[in-house]
Amino acid sequence: MEQQFKIPTETVELPSKGLVYPENSPLSKGTVEMKYMTAKEEDILTNGNYIKNGTVIDRLLKSLIVTEGVDYKSLLLGDKNAIMVAARILAYGAAYDITYNGEKITVDLSKVDNLPIDEKLYKRGENEFKFELPSKNEVTFKLLTEGDESAIDREIQGLKKLNKSSSTTVTTRLKRMITSVNGDREIGTIRKFVDNYLLATDARALRKEYEKVMPDVDLVFEYTNDDGGKEDVDIPIGLGFFWPDNRL
Repeated sequence: MEQQFKIPTETVELPSKGLVYPENSPLSKGTVEMKYMTAKEEDILTNGNYIKNGTVIDRLLKSLIVTEGVDYKSLLLGDKNAIMVAARILAYGAAYDITYNGEKITVDLSKVDNLPIDEKLYKRGENEFKFELPSKNEVTFKLLTEGDESAIDREIQGLKKLNKSSSTTVTTRLKRMITSVNGDREIGTIRKFVDNYLLATDARALRKEYEKVMPDVDLVFEYTNDDGGKEDVDIPIGLGFFWPDNRL
């Protein structure tokens, strides 16, 4: 008889509380079950091809999620951040050493909390929000997912191949974010609006509204300098996030 081995798992609370996911998605429960990292996942982290093509973190998280039926591409970016922080803690503990202003600092990742959200702004099962721009045009927009982010990166890289000096990051993200303009959902209309009619003040206001409704984790810690002054510092997250002993 084949021996059965058990791997411990933990439940991760999603910043979105599952509010934007369809009811038939397991993500709508607002939690994801993850397993502890094994040697198999460390193999993923050291795979040179995955590192080179930028897929290593996504492959790692896919391998760690054990909740059945999760569509990884549908994950909101803030929810993905929560899963990433949980994966790091489960694998190597909460102590995360970083360097800031030439000083080595240990950040306690167990103190990273989900940012509070105003649930009144959400309609359960829907990832779409209305907003009137300063120009009085009305748009609807969605919160970007892992799949959206990948599509944005591909489009930006494609445009750079056509014109190496082009910089389209801002407009490409807005075209993916906006789902309608004055009730028109045609992709061509949205792209034309962003390229030719979206005022800078409109874009700024929309980004602020997006930040207001975007669920995420609080990846900021308070740093105290030698003079006793305090400042908020972003916690850096990259591939080294999962290698605390610098084995990369």
